[in-house]
Amino acid sequence: MGEDQFRNKIYWFAFFFSLLVIWVHSANAEIYLGQMEAGWLLFAVEDFVGNVVAQISVPGFFMISSYLFYRNFSMSRLKDKWSSRIRTILVPFILWNFLYYMGYVAASRIPGLRDVVGKGTIPFDLMTAADAILHYTYNYVFWYLYQLILLILLAPAIYMAVKNRILAAAAAVVLLASIAQGYRLSYLNLDALLYYGTAAYFAVHMKNGAERAWNSRRLAVGLGFIAFAALCQILSVEGQRVLFVVLFRLFLPLGLWMAVDEAWLPAAPKWMKDTFFLYAVHFAIVRLINKTGAVVAYGIPWVPAVLYLIMPALCVAASAAIAAPMKKWCPALWSLLTGGRTA
Repeated sequence: MGEDQFRNKIYWFAFFFSLLVIWVHSANAEIYLGQMEAGWLLFAVEDFVGNVVAQISVPGFFMISSYLFYRNFSMSRLKDKWSSRIRTILVPFILWNFLYYMGYVAASRIPGLRDVVGKGTIPFDLMTAADAILHYTYNYVFWYLYQLILLILLAPAIYMAVKNRILAAAAAVVLLASIAQGYRLSYLNLDALLYYGTAAYFAVHMKNGAERAWNSRRLAVGLGFIAFAALCQILSVEGQRVLFVVLFRLFLPLGLWMAVDEAWLPAAPKWMKDTFFLYAVHFAIVRLINKTGAVVAYGIPWVPAVLYLIMPALCVAASAAIAAPMKKWCPALWSLLTGGRTA
C-alpha cells in the first residue's frame, strides 16, 4: 500500500482501538443496578465486551507505537527517535497527570463533586503532586504511557534482540514461558514487551508483509490469525490461563490488520485523528456520565444499557467539542497536551 494509505489505515485502527478502550472503562451495571437480578444480562454483555474483546485495544496501541518507532529504524537514528518521543510521549504524560491531579484536588473540595470523585479530600502538596505525576495516581489509564516510556528507553536492547532472527526467536520463547509461569518484573509488564517486540520484529524483518497491498492471501492470513486468536480465547478457560489470554490479545489485532483492505477505508476526518486527546479525556467523561446518571436513574435497567452502548459516541462527541475551541484559541496548549500531533 502507498504511504498515504498506510497512514490512513493507522488512523482508522487507532480510532477503533480508542473506541474499545472506552468500552473497557464504561462498565456501569453495578453502579446503576447493584446486584439486581434484572441486570444479569447487562453484566454478562459488559464482561464479554470490556474484559474480553475490547482488551485488544491497548495491545493494539503498543503494536502501532512500536511499528512506527522501528519502521526505517537504525541505531544512528536513536537520538532523534528519543528526542521526538520526549515531545510526543513524555511531556504529555507529565502534563496530563498533573492536570488530573489538580482536577481531583479541586473537585474533592467542592460539595457535590466530592461524592463523584469518591476519594475524600486529596492533599495538595509537593510530594503528592510528584507521586501523581510519576505514578499516574489520579490518571490511571496512563499506565499505558508509563509502559510505553519504559519500552522506548529499552529501544537499543529491543532493536538488538529483534534484529537477529535467532535471538528474536529465543527472546520470544523466554517471554512466552515467563508469562505462562506468571513471572513479573518490578516495573515493566512482560505482555507489553511481547506486543511491542512483536511489532518491532515486523517493522525490521516483515515490513513488506505488514504494508503490502491487500489481496486474497493477506485476507487468508488475517482470517487465520483471527481463528487462532479465537482458539486461544477458548483455551484460556475464561481468562484463567494467562498465556492464552495474551496470545488472544496479540493475534486478534494482527489478524484484523491483515484482513482489512485499506481500500475500504475512506480518508479519516480530522476529528478521528485526535485519538491521543480522546484517550486522555475519555475516562473523566465516562466517570462523569455514569456517576451522574446513577444518581438520577438508579435501578432503571435500560438506562445503563443504552449508555454503555453509546458511550464511545458520547466520548468522541465530547472530546471533539473540547478539542475544537482549544485548537482555535489555545493552539500552544493543544500542542503540548497532544505532543505536537496534528490532524
